Amino acid sequence: MIIIQNTVISDDIRDNFFVCNLEACKGACCVEGDLGAPLEAHELQILEQEYDKIKPFITAAGQQAIEQQGLYIKDWEGDFSTTTINDRECAYALYDERGILKCGIEQAYLAGATTFKKPISCHLYPIRITKYEDFEALNYDRWNICNPACSFGANLGVRIYQFLKEPLVRKYGEEWYAELVTEIETNSPPVNG
Repeated sequence: MIIIQNTVISDDIRDNFFVCNLEACKGACCVEGDLGAPLEAHELQILEQEYDKIKPFITAAGQQAIEQQGLYIKDWEGDFSTTTINDRECAYALYDERGILKCGIEQAYLAGATTFKKPISCHLYPIRITKYEDFEALNYDRWNICNPACSFGANLGVRIYQFLKEPLVRKYGEEWYAELVTEIETNSPPVNG
């Protein structure tokens, strides 16, 4: 494990290769699973403030699900996540002309309609964060639908922490990320791969 400030990072994030391959998986992570994307507390308010700007970028079915269920749902453990359509795809997701699921929130961001890029849990995937009283644990969430991303990352020689530089910086800051890279590159044992 790697310790940076008040985070504990799994060695898997250093050791494993990963680059999303949407051509292969078609954005399956936006459909598969038990719930929508996990949301942080401050993201609930962002969705409330920005939904009118995001709404034109999501499907009619997504809009209907949000009208019926709300902008987000609270699960049985008290955590919040994005609304889903019939307990399947995220209500904020949409299919592009190639049948690939994209994030409607991100499409609104790319069009300049909102400053909210997407939920940080989506941006950080396949890293999942578990919050404890004094620290956060960052772990690699292995999922067979992401096997093409693992192969693609290996072909390109890109490890998880490298692929996720932008969201890691977004979540923890440039200084934190620089510490992570320094720790990995100077103090970690060599990785086979």
